[in-house]
Amino acid sequence: MVLKKLLQFFGVGKKKKKNSNKKGKSIDPLWQGASAAPHSTVNVLTSNILLDPCSSGSGNVLSLQKHEPECSSNISSTIRAVDGSKNKDQKLFNQFDVVQDYSDHHYAKTSPGKTSKDWTKTIQNEWKLLQRDLPGSIYVRVYEDRIDLLRAAIVGPSGTPYHDGLFFFDVRFPPEYPRCPPKVYYHSGGLRLNPNLYESGKVCLSLLNTWWGSGCEKWSKSNSTMLQVLISIQGLVLNDKPYFNEPGYKNTVNTPVGEKHSMAYNQTAFVLSCKTMLYSLRNPPKHFETLVVHHFHERERAILDACSAYASGIIVGSSVRDGAKYACDKCFAGFKKSLDAHTELLAKELAKNRAQAPELKGDTPAADEIASTSLGQT
Repeated sequence: MVLKKLLQFFGVGKKKKKNSNKKGKSIDPLWQGASAAPHSTVNVLTSNILLDPCSSGSGNVLSLQKHEPECSSNISSTIRAVDGSKNKDQKLFNQFDVVQDYSDHHYAKTSPGKTSKDWTKTIQNEWKLLQRDLPGSIYVRVYEDRIDLLRAAIVGPSGTPYHDGLFFFDVRFPPEYPRCPPKVYYHSGGLRLNPNLYESGKVCLSLLNTWWGSGCEKWSKSNSTMLQVLISIQGLVLNDKPYFNEPGYKNTVNTPVGEKHSMAYNQTAFVLSCKTMLYSLRNPPKHFETLVVHHFHERERAILDACSAYASGIIVGSSVRDGAKYACDKCFAGFKKSLDAHTELLAKELAKNRAQAPELKGDTPAADEIASTSLGQT
C-alpha cells in the first residue's frame, strides 16, 4: 500500500500537541530536526501506481482522511493562531507561514471569484492540516489577503535524480473547492525534467484530475487534501525512475531495454535538475529567499560531490558507496560533458550563495577547495 506507507513514513496522521502560540513549525533550515530526514523518502514507483496516488498497486483503495472544518468562519482568527508574532530570526525558516505579498504568484491576477463561508472554513482546515502534518522536506506559504493562493517548496528525495533540489509550486483554490481539485502550477524555468511536470507549468497527476483515473484515483471532495497533493508530487512524481511515468513505457519496467532508457533519462533529469538549482539560486521565489540561501548553503558539498561522482561514472541517484557505474559509451560521454559544464556553473553560483549566509560561514569548506574537489577529479 504505497501511499499509506509514504504517509506513515512522513508521520502524517500522528497526533501532535497543540500550541496556539506557535508560528507554524519553526525548524532549523540546516535540517537538524530529528522528526524527518530531509532527503529520505519511500521508493514508491511500481508498474501499477505511476500516477495513481490513491492506489495500493494491488487493488486496494487508499485515502487520506480529511478533517472536518471548525465552525469559526473568521479567517483572521486562523491567521492569528497560525502566524503568531513575527519571527525576525533569519536562521529559522518555518515550514508553514502566513505572508502578505503575492505579487509574483502565478495566479495573482486571477480573481478569487465568489466564495462562500463553507469555502473559507475548508481553507482554514487545509491551513491547520498543513501546519500540523507537513513532512520536514515540504514548505508552504499562504497569503493573508488572498487565502485562495498558496505556494509550496518541495525538496527532491534522495535516491532520485532530483535529490537536493528545490521545486516550487503555486496553487489556487477555486470557488468550487473542494468539489473540484486545486489548480497547481509548477515553476519549471522552461525545463521538462519529469514526464509529469511540463515546461508550461502543468502538473500531470490523477489526483488533480489532469490525468486519467477512476474512483479514488481522482480527486474526492470528502477525502482529498492539499497535503495529499504535495506528498504525492514528492513521492510519486519525483521518484527514482521517472522514465516509467510515461504510460507507454510501463511494459518495459525491469527489462534490459527499459532499464537502459531509464538510466539515460535519469542522466538528463539530473542535468536539468542542476539547471533548476541555478534558476532557483538566481531567481528565488518571493518569501522563499531565506530557504534557498540556507538550503543550498547546507547542501553545497553534497551537490558538488554528487556531480563529481556522476561524472566519474557512478549511476545517477545511487550511493557512491554502491560503486555501480555506467558502461563507457557515447551516451555517458555526452552526459559527462554536459554535467561538467553545469557543475562549473553551480560551483560559482553556490559560492555566491554562501556569501549571503555570513552567519553560517566557516561551516562549509572554502570555494576553491570545493571546486578543486568536485571539478578537478572529473
